[in-house]
Amino acid sequence: MFSFWVILHLIFFSFLLSLSGVFLTRKNFITILMCIELMLMSINFSFVFFSVHLDDMVGQFFTLFILAVAAAESALGLAIVVVFYRLSGVISIDLISYIKA
Repeated sequence: MFSFWVILHLIFFSFLLSLSGVFLTRKNFITILMCIELMLMSINFSFVFFSVHLDDMVGQFFTLFILAVAAAESALGLAIVVVFYRLSGVISIDLISYIKA
């Protein structure tokens, strides 16, 4: 069993890894979506961990809501990627300004 601080550092490392993927490697839209999912999953992991550690069920309920939001975000994001690919033929963040409503 890992100690409290080891798991807390793993959660923090996962969150920082996802932030670096979103803000530093902004080349591919699918990569950014995957990094956002990783960020949400690290938040879920911290909610579940602290919920078990504090013997409280509220964190696990929040995790269910975050999972629902993450599923909707993935579906909507992939739909945007498909439309963008059909219009431009490339999935690149640099060309995203061409799509205007």
